[in-house]
Amino acid sequence: MSTELHGLLAELGEMGLDELRDQWRRRYGAPPPLRSVPIMRQMLGWRIQAEVLGGLDLSTRRALARSGPVEAEGKHLGIGATLTRNWKGRKISVVVEEDGFRWDDQLFPSLSAAATAIAGSRWNGPRFFGLREA
Repeated sequence: MSTELHGLLAELGEMGLDELRDQWRRRYGAPPPLRSVPIMRQMLGWRIQAEVLGGLDLSTRRALARSGPVEAEGKHLGIGATLTRNWKGRKISVVVEEDGFRWDDQLFPSLSAAATAIAGSRWNGPRFFGLREA
């Protein structure tokens, strides 16, 4: 890695969110609507490195193209599977359907979207339903 690139990446490590957004704006246009400094730093660092060093090699790009779309976590349980938990004194049941996850006559595209609607605040769906450890 060149000394110049190494120095620029070190500078990113010291920047706050507004500075990272400004750096992104100068290089690539409108920055992504992120509020996480570490994620913004990683994304910007990767883009700069890819620009300088060439990005992913051909075999990696081909492997990613073959992998297909990402399936929502929880779909592996199968269509018709029911996830249940008690939440604030209520028994909650979410059913896995072909197009998403159904709760309270609403279809959600992800288990996290359903968990967020149930809890009223942002939740990781697989964790909410015990599919992952806390």
